[in-house]
Amino acid sequence: MQNNLLIYADNLTGLNYLLNNGLSGKIDLVYIDPPYSTGGNFTITNGRATTISNSKNGDIAYTDTLKGTDFIEFLRERLILLRELLSERGSIYLHIDYKIGHYVKVMMDEVFGIENFRNDITRIKCNPKNFDRVGYGNIKDLILFYSKTANPIWNEPRKKYSEKDLETLFAKKDKNGRRYTTVPIHAPGETENGKSNQPFKGMLPPAGRHWRTDVETLEQWDKDGLIEWSSTGNPRKIIYADEREGMRVQDIWEFKDPQYPDYPTEKNAEMLDLIVKTSSNENSIVLDCFCGSGTTLKAAQTNNRHWIGIDQSELAIEVAKKKIDEIDGDLFVEKANYDLLNLEENTLFKIAV
Repeated sequence: MQNNLLIYADNLTGLNYLLNNGLSGKIDLVYIDPPYSTGGNFTITNGRATTISNSKNGDIAYTDTLKGTDFIEFLRERLILLRELLSERGSIYLHIDYKIGHYVKVMMDEVFGIENFRNDITRIKCNPKNFDRVGYGNIKDLILFYSKTANPIWNEPRKKYSEKDLETLFAKKDKNGRRYTTVPIHAPGETENGKSNQPFKGMLPPAGRHWRTDVETLEQWDKDGLIEWSSTGNPRKIIYADEREGMRVQDIWEFKDPQYPDYPTEKNAEMLDLIVKTSSNENSIVLDCFCGSGTTLKAAQTNNRHWIGIDQSELAIEVAKKKIDEIDGDLFVEKANYDLLNLEENTLFKIAV
């Protein structure tokens, strides 16, 4: 694949085009944010997008009127094609509303296999609201994360420690003021053979456990001052906060959407950046077939991935094109080079922005 692609078409047509042009098994990452089965329309008025369905003013950006089984079948048809496009190490993230998400998960279990389900990610999308209704306020939606096989691309994401995290997780300080914590040097399970069941400083691991490493390494840790001995003679490994990359990212994310989006339901750019970095590599192909404002495409471009975006809304293509064209190339990020394809007419064309 030489150029990135921005395709103006119904995504069913666009996905079949990709399959018919040699991209089967070539896509490493799919992120999609399809309609949420709200039963309404979303509009743009004087360049400002509405985030509430059934707006009476402005130009219709997209229609979200499919409901129930019709909506599920609409997604299923596209997910089957997306699975064909995914590489053996590929992953898909499907962003959906909590009211329909559990039905979508059951269907995705069928398409991708329940064994390839990775996470149901809760995404905090906004500040608390005071709507007058029976029920708790909703500030979340969800992302369903599946891989094609048991061995997906995975670049472990880390979250920087906050000051509160450091105080809680690394409560101790050494004589130089470095924060640290300690962990046991033994682990569950006995070892009959090998070097993890030999005496260390004249002691054996507790019953039913083994040393986490060989005795020679334990001796070196102790020599380097990396083992803390309790008053009762219990050894623990010292872990310094400034030597850790950060915390593992958990399955509750707080990525609030733009307050004044360029396109309805435009998603948080930092969230897409995290997904792209975690589940693709440089030169991977990233696909968003409900590309909307183009946030996924920008995240792919700025992280040196190839990308393909598909949308049937001309307004979406305009906004995505503008977002991509505004990327400033530098030493680390190339300025976007892409083809704009109109599959309705099977031609390359440019939309005036």
